[in-house]
Order: sequence, then C-alpha cells, then structure tokens
Amino acid sequence: TIVFFYAPSDIAEKHIGPDKRFRLGGLVENGSVKRGAGTKIQFAVTDTLKSIPVSYEGILPDLFREGQGVVAEGKLNAAGVFQADSVLAKHDENYMPPEVASALKAKGVQLGDGASHPGKPGETKK
Repeated sequence: TIVFFYAPSDIAEKHIGPDKRFRLGGLVENGSVKRGAGTKIQFAVTDTLKSIPVSYEGILPDLFREGQGVVAEGKLNAAGVFQADSVLAKHDENYMPPEVASALKAKGVQLGDGASHPGKPGETKK
C-alpha cells in the first residue's frame, strides 16, 4: 500500500530512523507553537497517543494553527526532531486531507464539533 504520511505513534512502530525522508501527519498540538526569529517556528504534531517535535523555517499556510490538521514533509534528525521543509495545514476535518482524517479516526480521535478523544493513557480530553 502507499503511505501518504506517518502519524507520530507510527514512527517508533515502523522504525523510521534519522535522515529518512517522509511525511508526518496529525494535529498541531495545543500549546506547542513557539515562534522564533524571522520565519523560524517550532511546534509538535500529535495523534493524541504520541507527539513529535517539529522545526520549520518558512512561510506557514494561513490555516495553520493549534488543534488543526497538518502534514509536514522532511526528516527526523538524530535528536528526534522532525526537520520539516514543507508544511500543509487544513482548517478542520471537513477540509483535512482524507488520509489525515482517516488515520486520526483509526487512532481513536473523534473529529468535529463536540468531539472527544482518549488522549494519552489515563487521560480523557474533550
């Protein structure tokens, strides 16, 4: 099968090592966006089970924001930070790439108004 992206919890399962190019997809983790000088930004991508820190330098899509779907393309560095060279963001599950919505739903994330999901073990989110 063709894999359009890997969710954060897939990274360890698939043994994706440093310097292998791939697409990382999930949600921009709430509270994770840190803007640096110029167009540098750091944030985390989560599938509610695991998170991967992301570093990016460039112009972000207008729809990029916390809690929304994102697909980033790049490589993991030796420290486990995903070095993105492109970022695609979508406004909600209605406009999210179908593969992102499907993968998140498969991980137990309910999308849409009033959605809740299991989050990390022992944690309930709404």
